[in-house]
Amino acid sequence: MPSETATAERVRLRLRQIHRGASDLRRGVPVILSGASSLLVMAAETAGVDGLAELETVSGSEIRLILAPARAAAILRAPMPAQADAVALTLPASLREIDVFQSIVDPTAAQPLMREALKLTALPPAAAAALGLAKIGRLLPAVVAVALPDGSTARLAGHGIIEVPASEVLEYASDEVAGLRQIVSAHVPLNGAPDSRVVAFRTEGSAIEHLAIVIGRPQDHAAPLVRIHSECFTGDLLGSLRCDCGEQLRGAIARMAEDGAGVLLYLAQEGRGIGLINKLRAYELQDRGLDTMDANRVLGWGADERNFLVGAAMLQIMGIRRVRLLTNNPDKLEAMEACGIDVVGREPHLFAANGVNDEYLATKASRFGHMLD
Repeated sequence: MPSETATAERVRLRLRQIHRGASDLRRGVPVILSGASSLLVMAAETAGVDGLAELETVSGSEIRLILAPARAAAILRAPMPAQADAVALTLPASLREIDVFQSIVDPTAAQPLMREALKLTALPPAAAAALGLAKIGRLLPAVVAVALPDGSTARLAGHGIIEVPASEVLEYASDEVAGLRQIVSAHVPLNGAPDSRVVAFRTEGSAIEHLAIVIGRPQDHAAPLVRIHSECFTGDLLGSLRCDCGEQLRGAIARMAEDGAGVLLYLAQEGRGIGLINKLRAYELQDRGLDTMDANRVLGWGADERNFLVGAAMLQIMGIRRVRLLTNNPDKLEAMEACGIDVVGREPHLFAANGVNDEYLATKASRFGHMLD
């Protein structure tokens, strides 16, 4: 049986490889996804015309555009196969001019679609992993891919193209939690809560940093007040009226100060895990009539891409295993319990609609199951 040290080292190496692959996709660099049938993939939004030509030159086979089923359904105006993780479309030369191509990839693009030229094609085995790697890079879940001929993987790796096992991308969520480490803790007095610290966490090889705002000494309490809060640049920092995040953040800190202690887990999972740029894209789609859930899906993301197990791991690292959870979201309760955190009670965290976020709050209740009554 492998030792904990050996297991941790394997997780570290897997995470380092995955994060490098995601970074390369962001830079417009191709990545090899290896498995039963290897693919050379590029993120669709960073590939460019030169990138598409490079893929075709390397493989000699057709370029396939791999999308999330909801995005493909919106493009083709047709239902996709039930339970599908991904859908592959042929990408003919007529659609590779950059403005046209981007209109396929990004639903907020202004160019008209040329959907009649897009056809469903066979889905390569590593398709779901390809979309997963783009998501880890906070890119649109859309990749261009070509099958790699036998013997080409080693040659491409020799030219500096990174190889990432597809199976390891699919295990990323659990590895992300296993690789989480506390980096530093510093005293940061807050307005209304001067006895407070900020504790920073990072997963091996990642630039993403999660924070815990610790009020007082929660370790001295049998079940301190805890809130899992996903970062929201627009709400927390700018005071956006589109959501209730800023009120929830400041309200939670005030509640914890009044209670004498507490922990606010500030997770780097903007826009329910899709990242700030994609959240702004979702806002554009909401302004065209979609609700929060459908906007995320049309972009190719799931309704909620957050990994709340990260928050549970942060609590365990800090030695906190029994909590009262300040939340309206049943998914957070389930995630804490699933990761071994004993939730002894739920504290509602409600704020009135402001005339702008009324529909947003209604969608939270009707489609996400938040307890807002």
